[in-house]
Amino acid sequence: MHSQKSFKNDNEGKLYLVPTPIGNLEDMTFRAVRILKEADVIAAEDTRNTKKLCHYYDICTPLTSYHEHNKDKSGERLLERLQKGEKVALVSDAGMPTISDPGYELVAATLKAQISVIPLPGANAGLTALTASGLPTQPYYFYGFLNRNKKEKRKALTYLQKQTATFILYESPYRLKETLQLAYDILGNRRITICRELSKKFEEFLRGDIESALQWVEEEEIRGEFCLIIEGTSATEEEKDSKNEWWSHLTIEEHVQYYIEQNNMIGKEAIKQVAKERNLTKRTVYQAYHNL
Repeated sequence: MHSQKSFKNDNEGKLYLVPTPIGNLEDMTFRAVRILKEADVIAAEDTRNTKKLCHYYDICTPLTSYHEHNKDKSGERLLERLQKGEKVALVSDAGMPTISDPGYELVAATLKAQISVIPLPGANAGLTALTASGLPTQPYYFYGFLNRNKKEKRKALTYLQKQTATFILYESPYRLKETLQLAYDILGNRRITICRELSKKFEEFLRGDIESALQWVEEEEIRGEFCLIIEGTSATEEEKDSKNEWWSHLTIEEHVQYYIEQNNMIGKEAIKQVAKERNLTKRTVYQAYHNL
């Protein structure tokens, strides 16, 4: 067990995780601004985006690029600076670093080198949306972005189907409609709150169920970044699922294949049986089995 005393030995290098506004530039803490000003370098996901923030708060600290495509080489350079005793501030484009954004690898490497990692509290889209969703806030499950691949997205939603906790998803405007349709097919018509443009001028909360959300995306222009807060499964549904534990480790495809191979069912019969056991539509099971 390694103990980190964050504010001891101030002459040593430190990695600060500094949250930035998710939309409204005023959502910076006094401490976050001070740390960015005092740091030797700011590691930014997109330096062009962070320059706007720095200009707004008169921050003159040098910027360096740290993002998904250069995180290995950039991370090595940042670690070298930390080992020399420098203060590095890591920021993402919006919200908390490492949450659906690059940074985990740098944190892990910094801790391995026994250098302090100091997180600052601040803006986070998921928790901001959750608190105003009107859905239960305890417990909650943060998932973040679903995979863009439809098959992988369906697999993730099938996993989330069993969550009793309210869960949090992020989604882009380009994939919102597809995600809501898959959610309806797999989760059923649960309560949902759709949040868009959080903290910005056009902030909007849409509260209702998935069916009404599907109607909304058909009628409205879909713009902005979205956060989806979805109701977890009820205890009754969870108890119902527990009777079918033997297949819980199987994917939908494996579940169908089991009945075909072990029970000599034809594909249509196997799909019908799997849909019944998983409480899914036959269409959803058919598409998953045929990788549509």
